[in-house]
Amino acid sequence: MELKSLIFDVDGTLADTEDAHRLAFNDAFDLAGFNWVWDRALYKELLAVTGGKQRIRFFLEKTNDAALSRPDLDTLIPELHASKTDFFINRLKGGQVPLRPGVEKLIQQARDQGMAISIATTTTPINVETLIRVNLGDDALGWFEVIGDGGKVPVLKPEPDVYDWVLEQIGLEPGEALALEDSRNGLVAAMAANIPVLIVTNDYTQGQDFAGALACLETYDGLSLKKLRALHSGA
Repeated sequence: MELKSLIFDVDGTLADTEDAHRLAFNDAFDLAGFNWVWDRALYKELLAVTGGKQRIRFFLEKTNDAALSRPDLDTLIPELHASKTDFFINRLKGGQVPLRPGVEKLIQQARDQGMAISIATTTTPINVETLIRVNLGDDALGWFEVIGDGGKVPVLKPEPDVYDWVLEQIGLEPGEALALEDSRNGLVAAMAANIPVLIVTNDYTQGQDFAGALACLETYDGLSLKKLRALHSGA
């Protein structure tokens, strides 16, 4: 099938956001008076769980923290996540989270050639919107035909729901799209939706199992729409 659309993941794909997320979690924990500190090694493990609120709960279950027995746990976790989001947004607005090198060029090539671009992510809408506005300008949200985020579907990656939703919105068959991802969870989600996948790893996802991807790269440098078409045609 002809390649008609690129579908980008956000965290780790459009930008190396993960360390900014990690530090924002730590800021939120500290503000709330908890002595939890997520270092890089621990956060790499926690990234196996998609969704910030889910990640906090998994951490507490993993460590058997006394907070698990708090009667207000079901309200505490969303409050911590909301605080974390505020810290993360401040980092975005401060210009601390640029796009990965080569991403903007690829987006511009797709736009110049009339190819639809969309987003399929598990992160919250405000994270997506702020990242795009800060790095590409206020009008850039309109460049994306569809933005599927963590608020659009009830089940997050590695389930395919967000990809299924995006395909339905743009009216394309799975084989007419190419997903750009950075993680095993993203790969599994896109493959479950029958979408071919290109993986571009980062420090947090190197070494994961990417069997089934069209290719696994370490950088977007030198990657062009022409090369993406060639990869897709061989799928």
